[in-house]
Amino acid sequence: MALTKSEKRLRIKRRVRKSINGTADRPRLAVYRSNKEIYAQLINDVDGKTLASASSLEKDFAKEGNKSDMAKAVGKKVAERATAAGFEVCAFDRGGYLYHGRVKSLAEGAREGGLKF
Repeated sequence: MALTKSEKRLRIKRRVRKSINGTADRPRLAVYRSNKEIYAQLINDVDGKTLASASSLEKDFAKEGNKSDMAKAVGKKVAERATAAGFEVCAFDRGGYLYHGRVKSLAEGAREGGLKF
């Protein structure tokens, strides 16, 4: 039986999460992409805590440009919040999505903001 697109993504996500774990020294930058919005979180998996987050759904977020431009702005915002919390290095978790389009734009924005992964 053929898998649906979302089932394939979840299978990839589970496979990737076996090797990527966030720690207090090197948190995991998790990305979630919906049809309209994009979300990013820095997560410490050992303690099960979110250290910093940003999304295109926030009230003070300026929705200008296309969705890739907004993703880049979210990446910069999460990097700014991460450096304010004292984190410079993280592990990138693309959440089963291809490293293309909005996910790639978010990663580039986070790198421009000062995060290393």
